[in-house]
Amino acid sequence: MTERLKLEGSMVALVTPFVNGEVDFDALGRLVEYQLDNGTQGLVPCGSTGESPTLSHEEHDRVIEFVVDRARGRVPVIAGTGSNSTVEAVRLTMHAKSIGADACLLVNPYYNKPTQEGMYRHVKTIAEVGLPIVLYNNPWRTGVELTAKTIALMYEDIPEVIADKEATGKIDLASAILNRCDITVLSGDDSLTLALCAVGAKGVISVLANLLPREVRHLYDAISSGNMDEARRQHLRLFPLFKAMFVETNPIPIKAAMAAAGMIADELRMPLVPLGKEHRQLIADIVQEFMPARIVST
Repeated sequence: MTERLKLEGSMVALVTPFVNGEVDFDALGRLVEYQLDNGTQGLVPCGSTGESPTLSHEEHDRVIEFVVDRARGRVPVIAGTGSNSTVEAVRLTMHAKSIGADACLLVNPYYNKPTQEGMYRHVKTIAEVGLPIVLYNNPWRTGVELTAKTIALMYEDIPEVIADKEATGKIDLASAILNRCDITVLSGDDSLTLALCAVGAKGVISVLANLLPREVRHLYDAISSGNMDEARRQHLRLFPLFKAMFVETNPIPIKAAMAAAGMIADELRMPLVPLGKEHRQLIADIVQEFMPARIVST
């Protein structure tokens, strides 16, 4: 690799729609077109929002291939190919490369809690596949956190490493990363997009964009154009929604909201279950306010 792929802008962490226990590819196709029609600048299937832990290997491969095919090169597709098994992550990444994904998203290896050296070797081994890599630093899901030093080392030593999705919630960590190297930082927390971009991040991989891609794109456009008054206004307008999407484990709330808007069935894979009754009115009110023409009774 002589030149690193540049990723920036408003991207979506795609949900995986299900119906009667199976992946709903008809709905997934509609979701891809909805995103592209409303300004999303990158598609990220099979991440944590896409319930990758409960997809079979066959389903995982089919979802990524389907999204790549439907996107038809209109925006980059960053395929979730992470695993706590390096061998499994290599296989998933090889498949993503073979069907034309533009990059892969590698979550920190979860459960077995590797050291910084272990995570470095994990990424370096996967990089041999030759597909650009977006690191996914999410200690809340994985139990381990990449340090600024390790991320900078990966960026300097491994040409395939192009970006870091920061979901640590730590502005200081993002600042330390950007102080050490020129890696592209992407916000992994909707509510921190404005703050992270203020210290040098170049975009967001958004949960809320599943429901409101145009609103999230508007926030990023205001930031990137330097219109900070409008960026703050849009951030504060969307802030209650950002938080509402995490009243229960992601993607439970966003799927409930999309179901209320008639976009998908309100179905998840066990052990995730539909949104609790105590939070349903909150989600219904959000959809009623922002998408009144689409709301359906539940």
